[in-house]
Amino acid sequence: MESWILITLVTIPGVWSGNWGVRLENQCALKGMSTVIKCTYDYPSMNIVTSVTWYKAIRESRGLMLYRLSSLRKPRGHFEYQGDRWSDCKLKINNVQWSDEGSYYFGFETTLNRWTSRTHAYLSVKELTTVVQPSTVTEGERVNLTCVSGCSEPMDVVWFRDGQPVSSVVFQASRRDAGRYHCAILGQEHVKSAPVALNVQYAPEKVKLSLSPVGDIMAGDTVTFTCSSDANPPVTESGYSLYKDGEFIGSGQSHSISDIQPGHMGRYYCQAWNNVSRMINSTEVLLDVKYPPMNISVSMDPPHVVEGDGVNLTCSSSANPAADNYTWYKRTAPSSSSSLLQVGSGQMLSLPVMTPSHAGLYMCQVRNTAGVSNSTEVQLVMVEKQSDSPPFPILAGIGVSFVVTLVIAALLFWKKWRTSADKKNAMTDLKQGGEEPIYATTTDAVYASVHMGPTSAPLVSAQNPTLDDDEVTYTTVTINPRNKMNNGRTPQDTRCKPERSDDTVIYATVVT
Repeated sequence: MESWILITLVTIPGVWSGNWGVRLENQCALKGMSTVIKCTYDYPSMNIVTSVTWYKAIRESRGLMLYRLSSLRKPRGHFEYQGDRWSDCKLKINNVQWSDEGSYYFGFETTLNRWTSRTHAYLSVKELTTVVQPSTVTEGERVNLTCVSGCSEPMDVVWFRDGQPVSSVVFQASRRDAGRYHCAILGQEHVKSAPVALNVQYAPEKVKLSLSPVGDIMAGDTVTFTCSSDANPPVTESGYSLYKDGEFIGSGQSHSISDIQPGHMGRYYCQAWNNVSRMINSTEVLLDVKYPPMNISVSMDPPHVVEGDGVNLTCSSSANPAADNYTWYKRTAPSSSSSLLQVGSGQMLSLPVMTPSHAGLYMCQVRNTAGVSNSTEVQLVMVEKQSDSPPFPILAGIGVSFVVTLVIAALLFWKKWRTSADKKNAMTDLKQGGEEPIYATTTDAVYASVHMGPTSAPLVSAQNPTLDDDEVTYTTVTINPRNKMNNGRTPQDTRCKPERSDDTVIYATVVT
């Protein structure tokens, strides 16, 4: 152990008329500072001071023991005697540490005696303490900074936040005021308090939704949505929510969709919240899924094609990006990929004049940058062109009308024959009886009309037709009566053979 005498003074003989004694003052010092313990001493005249010594009391198991300062394990220059050879015995302690706290005694020797103080000076070691009130605030609240030393002596202090000077100890907190604060002694800035953090809480901001992977997303990929924000306290896992087109998808900072499909396309955004404020939305992110052509269909216009007419085959599909290439194929042989013959390109295949060679199975192949797909095969059937003959119902109606007319005509001829036969028999009887025949004064004409109704069945009216005038043709028939008397002459002999005439006429009109 290194031993050394702090300071040894040899006094000059002189006149001193005092008593033996030492006067000491207690001292409070901040850790890291330098302090001076004030001390004076006195002794009777005729004594010459030969040496001085400072002691520190250390309590041990055997009691309170005094140790020379020179015997303590302290850096050189830690203790510095600043007294004189007459009466001043002050002691300076540099860079005060916690171990320096305690009781200090002073002693001296003269040519005639030695003396150690009966009392002691107590050195209290304190440190600066920073008080931030409150230490956790919501943005906009008031904050007070206080520096507490523990010593009664007033001290000039300065403030720092994260090593940067702070101009005000009372302020309205903003997020940029968050940090670690400490106070220090002005001029001895190395003497400082332990730092204290100011926690400024604020609502989430800079809420952002990101997609992974970056770039084109193809159908079948796995997509991960990640939500981030700047907030204090930080947004927890349950504080994030994901939405698609306004519909809730799920909670959590991350959300993955495997085997992405076109149905997942839409506008996504996330919400973030903490205990400071309500939910804050991110900007929307458009999920665009690239996929090859799908749902391919082929339509025909017209759906039924007559030989010689034109027909258009149109191919439609759903694709992203939109289809940019259409190719048409016709199958020339069943169940063989090599039997497909390319017959055109473009979204529409036009056949201006349909011929039997055009009939068959057609397929549309659609392509975009994401891939290529084929439609199902469609059958193109040709219907033979019909002649310009009247429709069957009309022909059937005419045929029925013709048959009915023949029947009516046969009936009329039969009636005429019966009438002629009856007349002939009557005349024969008259001749035999010697009587003159009586001729009918009215005509035996018969009228018949046949009209084709809407049901194609003939309507027949005899004797007194009831059809409209525009549907019946009327004919006037004049029958010559028997001879009249001429100028008062006696009638001619009517016994001569009557002249045959067309007393009975058949008129028939058919309107269709």
